[in-house]
Amino acid sequence: MRLTTKGRYAVTAMLDLAIHSENQAVSLADIAERQSISLSYLEQLFSKLRRSDLVKSTRGPGGGYQLKQAGADISIAQVIDSVNETVDATRCGGMADCHHGDVCLTHHLWSDLSKQIHQFLSGISLADLVARKEVQDIAKQQTKLTDNLLNVTSLESKSSSENLVNNLTKQIVSSRF
Repeated sequence: MRLTTKGRYAVTAMLDLAIHSENQAVSLADIAERQSISLSYLEQLFSKLRRSDLVKSTRGPGGGYQLKQAGADISIAQVIDSVNETVDATRCGGMADCHHGDVCLTHHLWSDLSKQIHQFLSGISLADLVARKEVQDIAKQQTKLTDNLLNVTSLESKSSSENLVNNLTKQIVSSRF
């Protein structure tokens, strides 16, 4: 039994959004940076999340995404379901054709387990996860790391620009004399 990357990334991105979008829209680029998820993959996921009425988008400067309803009203199961994922422990994908086209001996056991997992995830909201201390600690670390990376990139860019200006100035001065 496995939850695929699509379901994991959808939950991770929605949790990031719940943490960072209290009164403002959050860009997918920011989520992609913090969570190391491809921007194009996030765009695909958020298209499905928007169609499922879990998020709303804002266009233009300062645009991005916000939760469409309170985090307490969005279950993890809803997020997984919205991206067309299932948490299925059966070998046959719930089709009941696992043993030469018929039901295998353990089909009902694994089917019941799948239902229990879905029920468990239905009982956990985004707000429940946001409230967890370890989630808050990890979010702070990710934000600090992202901010540090942006500062280093900004300094490198500034240094490169200054070097370019200095080199151009030297060339202009030397060509005049």
